[in-house]
Amino acid sequence: MSVFTRSRTTTVLGGIALVGASALVLAGCAGGGGDEPTESAAPTEELSLKIGTALPQTGNLAFLGPPEEAGVAYAQSQINDYTETSGLDLEVVFGDSGDTDNKAYETEIPRLLGEDVSAIIGAASSGTSLQFIDQVVGAGVIQFSPANTSDAFTTYEDNGLYFRTAPSDVLQGEVLGNLIAEDGNQTLGMIVLNDSYGTGLAGYVKEAFEAAGGEVVAEPTYNTGDTSFDAQVSEVLAADPDAIALITFEEVTTILPSLFGQIPPEKLYFVDGNLSNFDDEGFPAGSLTGAKGTLPGLSIDSISAFTDELDAFVEGEGMEPLTEYSYAAESFDATVLLALASLAAQSTEGTAIAEKLVEVSGGSGDGEKCDTFAACADIILGGGTADYDGISGPITFDEVGDPTEASIGIYEYLDDNTYVAYEG
Repeated sequence: MSVFTRSRTTTVLGGIALVGASALVLAGCAGGGGDEPTESAAPTEELSLKIGTALPQTGNLAFLGPPEEAGVAYAQSQINDYTETSGLDLEVVFGDSGDTDNKAYETEIPRLLGEDVSAIIGAASSGTSLQFIDQVVGAGVIQFSPANTSDAFTTYEDNGLYFRTAPSDVLQGEVLGNLIAEDGNQTLGMIVLNDSYGTGLAGYVKEAFEAAGGEVVAEPTYNTGDTSFDAQVSEVLAADPDAIALITFEEVTTILPSLFGQIPPEKLYFVDGNLSNFDDEGFPAGSLTGAKGTLPGLSIDSISAFTDELDAFVEGEGMEPLTEYSYAAESFDATVLLALASLAAQSTEGTAIAEKLVEVSGGSGDGEKCDTFAACADIILGGGTADYDGISGPITFDEVGDPTEASIGIYEYLDDNTYVAYEG
């Protein structure tokens, strides 16, 4: 497998581009932590950890809610299966982030904080997270997103209480911009959501594409809550680009029918905010054949053991079957990391947990590798330092809570309007 570095050269093979500050070898885990518990030192204190979620049950990213909540719930089940040994019990209070149009977070965040949670996992949308980050961290509570990718969080004044398992859009933008250029396109049009996620990602796609010799010829924006996109579609088509990148959320389902027949499907490019299986949308068969998209995280094919386990868990819990898996692994890992940091700190205080999150992710550089909650808990209870490598990758937080190593999966649509890993 070739490696993508922060230079301007990109090679894609087998549906994954590896990204980071230097060349990487990812130690991705295929399993969801099904190791048998092992004997370890007794915990020094019983810990009752409570966390909340503010994930999209409604709004323009609602399709991401089920896999993210399932990832949290599955991690919770594994953590609590080990309570007798670790001494840590995890309670999760689920809540809805909504989006910046319906503003569900305005009532849900106060409700979650009123439950005295130590951390809130969410939101999925960067723009939505920015609406309540001050409220959360100001209360001394950790905000931990499995899906925020805006570069705004890297420098945000968050009191050291914001973390994410998804990489900055600097990385996704580089991969997508280079992919579009490598496909032989000289000009590019973009339709862009006008928020911190959309405009930020579009900027990095443009930077990479133009550095590769291309030209962005149109980039109209729209706002959350808009329902008509005729003006944006007309502007892009009038520029006659070789390819079109759709940097949107769920609004893409309204935009796409206006593009069918106007541009070959293999010239359409999607991003993590809208990469979805569209087989239930009523689109004509083959209308997306050959279209590509990017999604932070290891290829879904490469974590099939985890997704199989997640499906079995969801079925066993009587939940609706999953049709998407985007950010499920990142949500699972966020939950495990919070529990491990609480165990390492021997505290359920948000600020104390935050002080241990870099350490248990491997950011301190002196931990022992482990890939399940049970294995990492044994290391901590034995007096050692755990370095958790998760389902979504090595993670390894830097001092501002960003993962320093990441992968970007590249996918391609089939005739039935579902996507699979791009084989290049």
